[in-house]
Amino acid sequence: MATATILSISDQTHIKECRRCGLRYDWRRSPSSSLKMTYCGSLCEQADLGFTIEALLRYDRQPAPMAA
Repeated sequence: MATATILSISDQTHIKECRRCGLRYDWRRSPSSSLKMTYCGSLCEQADLGFTIEALLRYDRQPAPMAA
């Protein structure tokens, strides 16, 4: 059991570096569902882009009012 845990921790194929802060993270555990391979989390995503992709996908644009 301990051997399997050590092997999964030392497996570097899932380790990425955050585009913004440089933190090394396991992309499979990143809380950002949209940009797991780019940012370590939504705070870095928002700081770098100015918004999160998840918020953009949920954004419901309202039609512009008609000019009279």
